[in-house]
Amino acid sequence: MGNTKIQINKTNASRLSEVDFANINFGKVFSDHMFMADFENGEWKNFEILPFQNLEFNPAFNSLHYGQSVFEGMKAHLDADGNVVLFRPLDNFARLNRSCERLCMATIDPQIMLDGLSELVKIDKEWIPKTEDGALYIRPFIFATDEFIGVAPSETYKMVIFTCPVNKYYDAAVKVKVEDHYSRAAKGGVGFAKAAGNYAASLLPAKKAAEEGYDQLIWTDATEHKYIEESGTMNLMTIIDGKIVTPPAGETILGGITRDAVLTIANDLGYKVEERPLSVDEVIEAQKAGKLEDMFGTGTAVTITHISGFGRNGIDYELPPVSERKISTHLKNELEAIKRNQNHSHKEWLVIVK
Repeated sequence: MGNTKIQINKTNASRLSEVDFANINFGKVFSDHMFMADFENGEWKNFEILPFQNLEFNPAFNSLHYGQSVFEGMKAHLDADGNVVLFRPLDNFARLNRSCERLCMATIDPQIMLDGLSELVKIDKEWIPKTEDGALYIRPFIFATDEFIGVAPSETYKMVIFTCPVNKYYDAAVKVKVEDHYSRAAKGGVGFAKAAGNYAASLLPAKKAAEEGYDQLIWTDATEHKYIEESGTMNLMTIIDGKIVTPPAGETILGGITRDAVLTIANDLGYKVEERPLSVDEVIEAQKAGKLEDMFGTGTAVTITHISGFGRNGIDYELPPVSERKISTHLKNELEAIKRNQNHSHKEWLVIVK
């Protein structure tokens, strides 16, 4: 770990005893502490771990008006020795900085973030669920704090990391709708960044899909609505005729950390992988021909979530039962074992906080 000087102020009233870890609503239960810092006069300062609490803000905060706000998501688990295991945190912090650069925000040294996070999870280690699917979800975010409503990059920012004990994001396979009207991202935009506004723009089409009986969307390209991009907040993968086929990450598709891990593991295990443009028509034709063996989403919150079927233009297309999906289940089991330090095939992905 680094040498970041962090002031630590622990709570005198832990809320841990109030939590039923077997029944947690995702993202609604928060651990005892958070890590914070401020960017002022060209540098990050005021590194502090303090009790989880509300933040005060000025109504003129730049981020409230012009959206200079980015975030990340990652998870911590416990290994067999009781150590806290962080999965690829430096990759998340590198992506956070890429998001900051795109939104003209101050970047931060990933080592500072890792030092603060390591101290935070040591203090709140008991908040990591010991349930089968449990994890400590970690939410770092940075937002602008200039008290100025002129349209210009902020000169001040606040960084916060807080954590949430979680279980599964979805309880079952999800049914998705191909989105042919609304767009998640366009070339030259901010689709590759974890910008807060990306998620706000997705809410209305997701709501409309829910009213039609779907759990989420399959986003298509903004130009022709011909090619598949993401599914909801997940990267999307298919298995067609024995091959894992997924759209390439890029300007309009988030470079998912879980996505990269799943593809790496698939290659390690000898599965055939193709990263290439994937049209909706190709997927429908594969389904009709009985060659669409699987479709699933990947992401920090969802890990690997199976898709039960998809709809387009009022027609629904079913996929094989999850019990028959050997490849994605294999990949999920391998990934979960690595994240819990049970499988040592990619030790470089882990930071062990002892």
